[in-house]
Amino acid sequence: MPDFPKRDLKEYVDVGHSELENHLRTQNAQFQSVLEEAYAGRKLTDFLWLNIFGFAFHYLKSRFGPRHPYQFYPSGDDTGVYRMKADNETTFIALLSDWASDTPESDRVGAVVASHKPDYSIHLGDIYFVGAPSEVYDNFISPTASWPRGKWGNLVLSGNHEMYSNGAAFYKMLLPTMGVRVNPSDGSIYSVVEKPSGGSMIYEQKAGFFCLENDYWRVIGLDTGYTSVERPFVEILSPPDCHLRKEQVRWLKNQLHLENPDDRRGIVFLSHHPPFSAFRTAFPRPARQLRQLFGDFLRPVLWIWGHEHRLVGYQKREVAGLPVFGRCIGHGGMPVEIDLPKINTESILFYDQRRRKNLRRIGIGYNGFAGLKFDKETLNIEYRDVEDKVVVSERWTIDIQTGMVDKME
Repeated sequence: MPDFPKRDLKEYVDVGHSELENHLRTQNAQFQSVLEEAYAGRKLTDFLWLNIFGFAFHYLKSRFGPRHPYQFYPSGDDTGVYRMKADNETTFIALLSDWASDTPESDRVGAVVASHKPDYSIHLGDIYFVGAPSEVYDNFISPTASWPRGKWGNLVLSGNHEMYSNGAAFYKMLLPTMGVRVNPSDGSIYSVVEKPSGGSMIYEQKAGFFCLENDYWRVIGLDTGYTSVERPFVEILSPPDCHLRKEQVRWLKNQLHLENPDDRRGIVFLSHHPPFSAFRTAFPRPARQLRQLFGDFLRPVLWIWGHEHRLVGYQKREVAGLPVFGRCIGHGGMPVEIDLPKINTESILFYDQRRRKNLRRIGIGYNGFAGLKFDKETLNIEYRDVEDKVVVSERWTIDIQTGMVDKME
């Protein structure tokens, strides 16, 4: 007789009488099980700014040596531009940034994202401490890793921390496990760690930038990480400008044709570094490069980034002549900062300053992620926290006749 798994008696306490009620209880129990069984190798206190010696140790151990050669899309069928897949005419993309810290908090955020069954999962950069091989493995590749793999694909951008180890693990280990799936025959979750059989075609991610698009929207991942490092030590005191390398600019020009007045789809830029900020150093050089690529066909864009460990939304503003609706979602897995901004407080539209707890007398906020649901002309964004609570929700529309993206109240 088969040895069936046994249930715990506590599952039958206050059991419901309707099929829906019992189904919801079962789903919640499974979700709680994931949270309880999640493995984490570090504690959030390891990443407090007070732990300067911990950061210095990993930095000094990994920083020296040549950078990994820059990768871009070779000539051929794979251009780095992929068609979004849609179930029931909608596509759900989960965005996480500064998530890869291998802490109980990042595990919980990963479990929350997984419970929403994203079509695509995208990490906007920073694997801690320095994007070393062991850190890439623990966060993304290990059987116990809590990275919430998307059904149709997974994509990543690099941040400055991946480049503190010269990008070797990012390019050699992480990118080969990322990519998009076309025409899956079995409908299973995308993973190139265990490659599917059948009629699936897999495009493994070959560069630190990409584009997902449909008839109404384009989601364009920008690589600002590779140029975020320069000379050791000096790069920390005086950060480089994070410009887009010429290979990436060439790709934007030749593959995406941002200047084309006949392509009026809405644009969502993703990057690790902020083009502007009310809190820390900003990096406007990529916005200046993009402004030149738009030429005369200029229109507002939505730009989502990480780097700063907080959840912030800004009013529309011009950056190097480019109209930008800015959103910072760097609260994925690091201690979330809730301090007051230093400048331009009037430009802040929303800012999650809720105190979750104190760590070594420092107040930290709630970790979380952003969920983007594309439905024809409409883009709904929910910013959810580690408890799966919707902190802020937004509704955006694209006028496909004019190319104007705007936020609906």
